Amino acid sequence: MKKFAVLAAVLSAASLVFAGGAKEASSDKPLELIVAHNQTSLENPYAFAINKFKEVVEAESGGKIKVVCHHGTMGENENELVEKLDMGALQLCVASPGFMAAIGVPEVNIFALPYLFDSFDHWEKCLDGEFGTALKDVVLKKTSNRYRIMGYWTSSVRDYYGKKPITKPADLKGMTIRTQNSQVQLDFWKGCGAIPTSVAWGELYQALQQGVVDSAENDYTNFMLKEHHKTPNGKYIAETHHDFTTRLFLMNGNFYNKLTEEQKAWINKAAEAATAEDRKVTYGMFDSSKAKVIADGAIVTEFKDIDIDAFKAIAIPIQDKFAKDNNMTQYIDMVRNTK
Repeated sequence: MKKFAVLAAVLSAASLVFAGGAKEASSDKPLELIVAHNQTSLENPYAFAINKFKEVVEAESGGKIKVVCHHGTMGENENELVEKLDMGALQLCVASPGFMAAIGVPEVNIFALPYLFDSFDHWEKCLDGEFGTALKDVVLKKTSNRYRIMGYWTSSVRDYYGKKPITKPADLKGMTIRTQNSQVQLDFWKGCGAIPTSVAWGELYQALQQGVVDSAENDYTNFMLKEHHKTPNGKYIAETHHDFTTRLFLMNGNFYNKLTEEQKAWINKAAEAATAEDRKVTYGMFDSSKAKVIADGAIVTEFKDIDIDAFKAIAIPIQDKFAKDNNMTQYIDMVRNTK
């Protein structure tokens, strides 16, 4: 027994030396980053954008950083991705801001306010300016550095689509609508007379096909790629343009802070390139996606034929109440004063 004990001690010591040596050797290995989004189509703007991130960061680092991209393969639910980001199972992901409201950052619901932005140009000027910088700081501070916004992405502008055409809020009375799980969005659709309903994104095609919901709201590209417009309850589209969307390219701030300054510079540059790619592809796909759904038989009521003022009359008081309740008046003013 004594002989076995000595042997075990020797093997244990050897294993420690080996582990130490392996650790030292591993310092030369590339830093691996796992990047994910929740869309399964490789034609989605997110896919192009995270591929661009991989291309740029690997080139800039000379191979010292390697990126593994996941296109919906780590989960189609954004909450799953955020959980994995917290756990360290991935290093960067794309997510809607709304989840932060549930963890004590109600300020992010400002991104979900209907009719806050008037155009893509207005949205860019706000997010790339004082307003966007201020919100990055709010998120970092209120999440104790858990979430660092590496870039503001968009998934285009959201519109209504449903079982009948609409031109004004009153047309929505009594209709169920699948919408984002954000209080300000829920208040808006209720104000229009609709009945907001929660349906997982991956289950929405079936819900529209089977009449579980009467309508939904999203951008042309996303509902075109999922073929929602081919269902009976997705055939009629109204260009309400109620939400020029903001999506967050997120990194765990504590992980980021442990990187070298050189690694941070490479990642920052790649994040900037990925953000530009997301926007370029998104804007470019607006017209092509619209043309595709029309070719497939969808019927579109265009923006000029919608009573936008009637929709805004419901949205503006919601904006004002949100600003007052969350001490966000200065942020709303930043947006409204940006031309």
